[in-house]
Amino acid sequence: MITYVLLVIVIAFVFDFINGFHDSANSIATIVGTRVLSPFAAVAWAATFNFSAAFFGSTAVAKAVSSGYVMQSIVDANVMCAALLGAIAWNLITWYYGIPSSSSHALIGGFAGAAMAKGGFAALMWGPKWIETLLAIAISPSLGLIVALVLMVFVLNLFQRVRPAFIDRFFRPGQMFSSAMLSFAHGQNDAQKTMGIIVALLVAEQEHFKAETGLLHHLYLADASSVPKWVALTAYSCISLGTLLGGWRIVHTMGSRITRLRPVSGFCAETGGALVIMFASKLGVPVSTTHTITGSIVGVGAAHRLSGVRWGIASRIVWAWIVTIPVAGAMAAISYLILNRFVAS
Repeated sequence: MITYVLLVIVIAFVFDFINGFHDSANSIATIVGTRVLSPFAAVAWAATFNFSAAFFGSTAVAKAVSSGYVMQSIVDANVMCAALLGAIAWNLITWYYGIPSSSSHALIGGFAGAAMAKGGFAALMWGPKWIETLLAIAISPSLGLIVALVLMVFVLNLFQRVRPAFIDRFFRPGQMFSSAMLSFAHGQNDAQKTMGIIVALLVAEQEHFKAETGLLHHLYLADASSVPKWVALTAYSCISLGTLLGGWRIVHTMGSRITRLRPVSGFCAETGGALVIMFASKLGVPVSTTHTITGSIVGVGAAHRLSGVRWGIASRIVWAWIVTIPVAGAMAAISYLILNRFVAS
């Protein structure tokens, strides 16, 4: 059983890596689309600031994931393994088709689907965290759009008498800062979700590690009130490595297909998205980096003119957001039924 739990922890870190790989587009699409940085320099820049988030901020999002969605009595290794498999499957499908969907909601949907496969609707803790998460699906891209739109309108008015070529030169170094801020916010919010899954698993399987000695005893965790440092550092390392390797199919969609970007619009989009995500992290709400930055990119495009946004591409992205939680949940539920049949938990 201990071996199986360790395997599930490894799978959790694999999901974290795929999360970074899948969501690297969120951090670098604008700075690559505006040609401020080359693709490799951009992912190295983003990965650095993904990891730097490990040393700042709270673990409020991790605690919300570990204890805010599913009854702790339902959680076991099979539930967690199925949740991760469902989320990973959906991430890989959307990566293959270049669709910027939410890794966060895929994980939460997978967690819910696996839990309901075991305990029905009673397995879920219907309450504030579910309400916050479902509201965030609509609110985070809307807030990203509004904040980025306001920033873009302010900057355009401030520099209305300045030549566009000068504005581009002025905002090229500014976009380095805004990209770093967005990558930091991405790491701060997204890495914590995997941390929350691992903490919930360790608490559920604590009896297997309580009597152990040596390294295995360090896996003993009595409750979900804290996140072990080894979990946090490994999670941030995995998401940063995934970001470094990048998901180029999604970069193309985010960086050029939604709207045409310049350094000034890239700066406003990244800054708006980062502010919304960091605010959510402070509140302990697991929002989608993908949703937020997509809304921000639409916002800066609309600041010029509504026709500057390719609404057909944007609408297909929205449909992917809507189906992420139920589809990832269904995949996780099927995975649980298979695991429960063949793997004792």
